Amino acid sequence: MRILVLGYTGYLGAHVAGRLRALPGAQVLGGGRSPAADLEVDLACVRPEQLAKALTSAAPDVVVNCAGATGGDAVTLAEVNARGTAVLCAALREAAPAARLVHLGSAAEYGPGAPGAPVTESAATRPVGPYGATKLAGTIAVTASGLDAVVLRVGNPVGPGAPATGLPGRIAGLLREAGRAPEAVLRLGDLSAYRDFVDVRDVARAAVLAATAPDPLPPVLNIGAGRAVPVRDLVRGLADLAGFRGRIEEATAGSAGSARSAQVSWQCSDITAAEQALGWTPLHSLDDALATLWEGGRTP
Repeated sequence: MRILVLGYTGYLGAHVAGRLRALPGAQVLGGGRSPAADLEVDLACVRPEQLAKALTSAAPDVVVNCAGATGGDAVTLAEVNARGTAVLCAALREAAPAARLVHLGSAAEYGPGAPGAPVTESAATRPVGPYGATKLAGTIAVTASGLDAVVLRVGNPVGPGAPATGLPGRIAGLLREAGRAPEAVLRLGDLSAYRDFVDVRDVARAAVLAATAPDPLPPVLNIGAGRAVPVRDLVRGLADLAGFRGRIEEATAGSAGSARSAQVSWQCSDITAAEQALGWTPLHSLDDALATLWEGGRTP
């Protein structure tokens, strides 16, 4: 089986590619902007005909799209998350219409959740910002493509190798800088929001199961821990692992820098469908994920 992983050098992509390489008989190709990639491609600007030609040469049986932008302005987000995914679908229809596409979406596509009510895949999508909106546009491109495709709507990934661009990696970096001095102060935004944190290794395992499932899959599957945890608990957990003896100063709700938390105060995914379709449930606890993050665990 030839499997192309787009975004293979990124946080999620590296974990997915590493786990796929362990499959007997799998030939894993890396796709991305790196000159070292087996398929050098930038989804933000590649033309459909160019990508189709490259895909014809690669001849994948499965494409796992881990490429995506999580930060930047609305144009940057749209170029990668919306346009790039649409171009990929168009190119696959021309070059490899029988290939399966596994696309990593985001729980941000749902927008605000109701406390105590995990969202199912049939829930209304009401993203509150450009990131969630562009990821939703990508999902629509995939589900309307006519391909053998599934979108994995991923919660908030955490665990080994978490980048500083995300909250867990950023907090870990700040704690390393602060050290254990009792006079150290960590000034953070509002931490009252609840999020569904899922170990990146569980996300990778779900992607592998989706890539290798013998039968067609539902168009969208939630991949999360299935429980909402206060962001404050994640920060406190990392602080405990760090032996932090200083003070954590938290901004009040509604203050500058906490607008998104105020808009999306609670998110949690119902993961029943993923268990039924893939036989998947998360294996790692949040404590385990935080421990591997703090210990400096590297992606495979």
